[in-house]
Amino acid sequence: MIVINGESITESTLSNLEGLEKTIFQRLLNDSEVYSYDSMEELRFEIALRNNIVASAALMAQGEARFETFAGSQGNPAYWNITETGGFLLRENVNPSDAITDILENSQFYAYECATAILILYYHAILNTIGPKLFNEYFQDLLLYSWHFDSDLVMQSVYTYYTIPGDVVYFKNPDFNPLTYWWRGENAVVMGDDLYFGHGLGIKDEAYIIEFLNGTRKLDATKPAYLSDYVARPSFTHLAKLFSQQNRRTKHQHPVIIHRKNSISLDRYLFYLYRSYLPNQ
Repeated sequence: MIVINGESITESTLSNLEGLEKTIFQRLLNDSEVYSYDSMEELRFEIALRNNIVASAALMAQGEARFETFAGSQGNPAYWNITETGGFLLRENVNPSDAITDILENSQFYAYECATAILILYYHAILNTIGPKLFNEYFQDLLLYSWHFDSDLVMQSVYTYYTIPGDVVYFKNPDFNPLTYWWRGENAVVMGDDLYFGHGLGIKDEAYIIEFLNGTRKLDATKPAYLSDYVARPSFTHLAKLFSQQNRRTKHQHPVIIHRKNSISLDRYLFYLYRSYLPNQ
């Protein structure tokens, strides 16, 4: 259900949408949850950004970037410094927009794990939604490491099996083999048509991803891999309001949570992050 400024809307409200954008709108409209916006522009922003997340995922799927653990992270040194923990730190005097674009345009120089891949996709999709000028104003000093996100991004973990293109789901592998610990799970973008993009796997259906993860379990495994109800989403309304204000200001960045666990869900990362704000932690 979609509510704009207190009023529910119908499918005819945005009858000019086509393709995936129309699918996104219909999925929002048909959900039993309420999606509330202050204006039609906020709704259009969410639809556009979700569409661009899927487009960025499709572009990454076509590229040559390798799936790697944090220890094996690689990037183009013209744009990124690799940190001791395997993160990508933006070099000084480099435009964030150029650095993010380079990851997908020159993918042969890059290797990263699947949570980092999702943040790359988010930034790339936001860039394609708002343009380089605004992007460079809001996303300076980028660090790409697991689910670490810029404080302006505002990430949310919701619990539902009702997904919308542009969502990120988590395939969990509870009996993963410790020798291939990076397959503890897979973060995957909902592409539509019952397909998902997972870095290292490509664009596949649910059955393929589960079968693949089951093949990476320990010898005495009893628990199969499964699609969990963890869904990661940026706060689309927050971003819409933020960019419409176009008011750059000093902001407090979240601490970087160094956990060294490849391929974790946003839900798990947020647990670590929120715990870091508690006293005596």
